Amino acid sequence: MDFRIGNGYDIHRLVGDRPLILGGVHIPHELGLLGHSDADALTHAIMDAMLGALSLGDIGHYFPPTDPQWKGADSLELLQQVNALIHQKNWRIGNLDTVIVAERPKIKPHIQAMRDRLAATLGLAPDQIGIKATTNEKLDAVGREEGIAAYAVVLLIQS
Repeated sequence: MDFRIGNGYDIHRLVGDRPLILGGVHIPHELGLLGHSDADALTHAIMDAMLGALSLGDIGHYFPPTDPQWKGADSLELLQQVNALIHQKNWRIGNLDTVIVAERPKIKPHIQAMRDRLAATLGLAPDQIGIKATTNEKLDAVGREEGIAAYAVVLLIQS
């Protein structure tokens, strides 16, 4: 059986007048993430990990921020497209593990909902998806609550 591992990273600036969406879940907060799409940093990191595992580039190649068709796009719909591409190449996800780095809001109360949304989108069991949350201990831009970052690692298994 052949395996591939990919990692992904994304960060978006926190601003007013935007919803905060992570893992496809709307999280109540006075600030949201700025981006061309819905700016779901967690889902973007997962997509980059999936694409990277197969040396297929990054999400900017498939969904460029200069293309108006992706303005305001639902990142879970983009994730479905990346998942379809992975399946077309005869690969499937074994598991994925992620970390969200944010000072506020508290992410832990939303982790199960994120796992459930991502699992449904990818056709996985929730226990194939790890989501952890941490802070940056007030260090750097994330620590100053200027943004939220996410990291992802995915194991792909050849079908």
